This record gives sequence, C-alpha cells and structure tokens, in this order.
Amino acid sequence: MIAPLVVATARVLSGAQARWTGCVPSDRQRIYFANHTSHLDFVVLWAALPPAVRKLTRPVAARDYWEPNALRRYLAARVFNAVLVDRHDAAGQPARDRAQRVDAARRTVELTADALGSRHSLIVFPEGTRGDGSDVGPFKSGLYYLGQLRPDVELVPAYLEHLNRILPKGEVLPVPLMASVTFGPPLTIAAGEDRGMFLERARRAVLDLRRT
Repeated sequence: MIAPLVVATARVLSGAQARWTGCVPSDRQRIYFANHTSHLDFVVLWAALPPAVRKLTRPVAARDYWEPNALRRYLAARVFNAVLVDRHDAAGQPARDRAQRVDAARRTVELTADALGSRHSLIVFPEGTRGDGSDVGPFKSGLYYLGQLRPDVELVPAYLEHLNRILPKGEVLPVPLMASVTFGPPLTIAAGEDRGMFLERARRAVLDLRRT
C-alpha cells in the first residue's frame, strides 16, 4: 500500500515522465547511474521505472541521511529496499587520510556488488554528493569498480532534470514543478579502458541526455 502512494506523490511533485533513448525498460539486471542534485533524486528515478522493474531495483543511499529518522528508516527498509552505505567512520567522522578513504570505498563497492545478488538492479549517483544542477561533477571510482566486479550487469545512464529546483539543497518542503527522467543507451567497460577514461565517458553519457 505504501509503495504506490510514494510513487504517486513523487509523480505529483515532479510531474516526471520517463523517456527512454536507445534503451527500453527491462527486468534484466542493471545499474542505473544518474546526476545528483536533490534528496528526491532516487525517489523520482525509482518511481519512473515500470512496476515490475521498480520491484527489483534498489537505490543506494547514505545511511546517515536515512537512518536517524523513523519514517525514513521505514521507507528505506520496507518500501525502497535501499542499500544503505556509510559515508562516515564508526565515530561519525568522514575518512580523512587516503588509506581510510580507499578502504571505505572498497567496502562500499563490495557491499553494493553483493546487493545486486542474482536478480536485483541498483540506482547509484557516481558524483557522490549533490550538485546545483548546472553541471554534472566528476564521477568517483565506485562505478568503475562495480562494473568490473559485475561485468554481466548493464550500466544505464540517466539524467534527472529540474529536481534541484523542486527540492533545493538545504530546503525541507518541495515545490511542485515539471521534471524529467531520461534513460540512455547502456555502457560497458571496454577491454583495456582505464578508470579515468571510463568515468569521463560515463559522465559524458549522462550529460548527453540533458535536454537542449
């Protein structure tokens, strides 16, 4: 009962309709990767998927945002079946030195790869933090390593438009506005393609979906 209500609310607030360009909805395993400008991003992208696909798709989200609040905990666990990842250490602090960051990133990638299992898809935001909607920031390494760990899973770019205007960073109440979710052709990591080349190609694939 809750999931349809969340979907309906997300659609009323955003007016978002899915556009599929060079890609069609499928229940095969995928990693949907998108730009990130709002806390509504994964909710709107998730809601834009067809019901059968949505049921098997797990958003990857920050534990420190979704766990402190009882309602958010319920939604993350019981509605979205979200994969919650840590952005901070056990003391609640972000990793400071390079070794800590590398170790934390490795654990996150392994956790995320395990969450795919044999039937689920994921929604990820490779920028790692929210932007202001004017551009798509550099992608962090996780998408590349995730693609290496699970080469059998399609990597599908998506572009979310106007979500930053519906719920800007720092705001609590959303403002209804027309938005869009555009899905593009799947990518694969080419043989011999290094991390930097792939991440820039993936970033460009998201940007290319932006409406002109």
